[in-house]
Amino acid sequence: MTDAAVVVEELVKRFGTFTAVDRVSFEVRRGEVLGFLGPNGAGKSTIIRILCGLLRPTSGRVQVAGLDVTREPEAVRARIGYVSQRFSLYDDLTALENLRLFAGLYGVPRGARADRIRWAVETAGLAGRETALVGTLAGGWKQRLALGCAVLHRPPILFLDEPTSGVDPLSRRQFWELIHHLAAGGVTVFVSTHYLDEAEYCNRLALIDRGRLVALGTPAELRSTALGGTLLRVECAPLGAALAVLERTPDVLEAAVFGDALHVRVPDAAAALYTLPRALAAGGLRCTGIEPIAPTLEDVFVYLVGTAP
Repeated sequence: MTDAAVVVEELVKRFGTFTAVDRVSFEVRRGEVLGFLGPNGAGKSTIIRILCGLLRPTSGRVQVAGLDVTREPEAVRARIGYVSQRFSLYDDLTALENLRLFAGLYGVPRGARADRIRWAVETAGLAGRETALVGTLAGGWKQRLALGCAVLHRPPILFLDEPTSGVDPLSRRQFWELIHHLAAGGVTVFVSTHYLDEAEYCNRLALIDRGRLVALGTPAELRSTALGGTLLRVECAPLGAALAVLERTPDVLEAAVFGDALHVRVPDAAAALYTLPRALAAGGLRCTGIEPIAPTLEDVFVYLVGTAP
């Protein structure tokens, strides 16, 4: 991969006898939005902290913006921006006062601060709210402000650790518009998230489970190649009873409730279209609809996390 902003090779991080990150390798291009997905405790935040120069890796090579995070962690931190899940600015200061404070902390030259703050206000869509106390702002506006503060020093790489947790859907969409605006300007963006609908906004996705990288690709690639077999949508009621029947049916690889139907993974769709309704009928249930469907990212996530060694 050319034009790599981040290079990770055989990254390992241990805490005592516990391996939090286990031989993870990937590269990220300049201007790419990479989504980190995985269950709680999978190792996503640990990897991000290592990339930010906040944790020292046990072994492996990690290069961020051309710098080795083990040898030059302070230089790495000067070249990145970071927004955490927990709002980390000052509620008793105004938006403008927070921006001025962080401009100083990030070492923005005094002669450039006014222009940078004005740019951050415009980029984050905060015009008209500069004098509002941060404690009075809604969650979406707070995260916009946090993003504005994080990019005051124009970092080439931005790390967002579950930045939209607890933010309403409209504000999340607006926040992602800001992310893509920055990426279009060449900023590389890492986003860890639990929202699978957000994952669709990423250029590529890295699925982390139990410290390992179990999948890496575009959302379309993961949907088309990650699952084994064929996915069927099965309509039947009640769902709980139907699920119990199909989980006992031979050749059903996996079955799960999905909305008002079941998603059932099978090795042979043609045979299953005949055998599954018969199995449900034998259990006293009637199948009202069955058809092959394209898998969602949720299907891929559940499958990969459930089957990873």
